[in-house]
Amino acid sequence: MHSVPPQQPRTGQRGQEAARTGKTPISPLTAVGDVSWSAMRDSTGCATAIPLLLDGVASGDAQTAATALKELRERICQYGFVVEQATAATVPFLWELAQLPQVTCRARILHLLKNIADTRQWESIADAYPKLLNHRENPAVWERAAREAVHAHQDALDVLVSDDDTEIVHATTELARTLGRQTC
Repeated sequence: MHSVPPQQPRTGQRGQEAARTGKTPISPLTAVGDVSWSAMRDSTGCATAIPLLLDGVASGDAQTAATALKELRERICQYGFVVEQATAATVPFLWELAQLPQVTCRARILHLLKNIADTRQWESIADAYPKLLNHRENPAVWERAAREAVHAHQDALDVLVSDDDTEIVHATTELARTLGRQTC
């Protein structure tokens, strides 16, 4: 797996943009520090790398964002259908990033959200082996929480379906269909 290079401090980026535009931009991911990532697991173990990966996605640099999103996907929705404990906590930040025009991989974020909303891997296994539900670490619960997190932020679809980028509109429409929601 690839590591995402450290980003410049956000204060420097904000200061540069404020000087260029005369406005101070809204900082994305301000609540990421409120999550206890060290108490959660992703597919590689401890989920402490997730904030750095989210920051890489938010960076504005297309290559950094693509690399970060690829690694993030492997950590929270491996193979496109196996979610982890940290997935539900990551979903609100994915929704936030999908709505920011400066994020270069918004359509891929929407596809990731669709994959998470489609997951039924652990629940299918639990149907065949109900004892799975008795384990302290219950991946079927993680999966349900991740799907619920995607559903909880679906109001963003109304804004995203009106985006100027047709790739965003298409990905939004697919996600809305998965969520059983009509888009205007």
